[in-house]
Amino acid sequence: MAAVDVIVENLVSFWTIPAIRQFFPWVFVFTSAVGSTLKELEVVPESYFSSSRNALNVYFVKVSWGWTLLLLTPFILLSNSSFSKSSSFVQRRLLSLVVATAIWYVCTETFFYIEDLTGSCFETKAMDLIRKEFTSKVSCKQAGFYWHGYDISGHSFILSYSALFIMEEMVPMAFLKTASLSAWQRLALNLLYVALNLIVMIWVVMFFSTSLYFHDPSHKGLGTIFGLLGWYLTYRVWYLNPLSPGLPPPRHLKQKEHT
Repeated sequence: MAAVDVIVENLVSFWTIPAIRQFFPWVFVFTSAVGSTLKELEVVPESYFSSSRNALNVYFVKVSWGWTLLLLTPFILLSNSSFSKSSSFVQRRLLSLVVATAIWYVCTETFFYIEDLTGSCFETKAMDLIRKEFTSKVSCKQAGFYWHGYDISGHSFILSYSALFIMEEMVPMAFLKTASLSAWQRLALNLLYVALNLIVMIWVVMFFSTSLYFHDPSHKGLGTIFGLLGWYLTYRVWYLNPLSPGLPPPRHLKQKEHT
C-alpha cells in the first residue's frame, strides 16, 4: 500500500498549506458568484452536468449528508482516539457529527418551509393557471402539478457546508505520522482520508455545476451563506468554547491545556 501512503502524504501537505485552509471557504463564494453570472449571461452550453439525472448528482449529491457521515464517523473515531484513550474525549468529539446533522436538518427544513410559504401551485411550468386548493409543494407535486416558490438552494448549502466540515475534521491526519497505530488502523485511516478528499473534490465540482446550471443567483447566494455560517459559527466561534464538542485534535488538546 505504498502508493496510498504517497497519496496521503501529498494530500496532507496540500491541506497544511495555510493559504489553502484560509481561502478554501472563499472558493464557494467566488464560484457561486462566477457561476451565477455565467448562467444569467447564458454563455455556458448544456452538458452532462446540466441534467439533474447525472450520476454524481443522483448517487452522491442527493444523499450527500449520508456520504459525509458514512466516511467521517469512523475517521473521527479512529483519528481522535489516537490522541486520547479517554472515551469521554472521543464521545465529545463525535458530538460534532450530531451538531452538524442538526444544522443540516434545521437549515433544509427551513428552506422547505420558506418555499411552501412563498409558493403557489400551477397546472403547467408556464405558471398560467394557479391551483389554489394545493397549499404545499408536496401535495401539489403529488397531484401532478408544478410548485413555484422561493427555492433557497439546498445543494449550495449542503455542498459548501459538507466540504468545510470535512476539511476541519481531517486536521488530525497531519499529526498522526508518528503516532503509535496498528497496521490495520493506519490502513483504515489512510483509506478513509483518501475517500474524504475524493468526496470533497466531488462536492466542489458539483457546487460549481449547481452554480452554472441551476437556481436563481439569490437562491444560490443564500444557500452558500447558510453553508458558510454553519461552518463559521461552529469551528470559528462555538468550538473555541470549553462547553462544546471542541476542535479536532491536536488543537482541541492544546486548547484544553490553555484553559
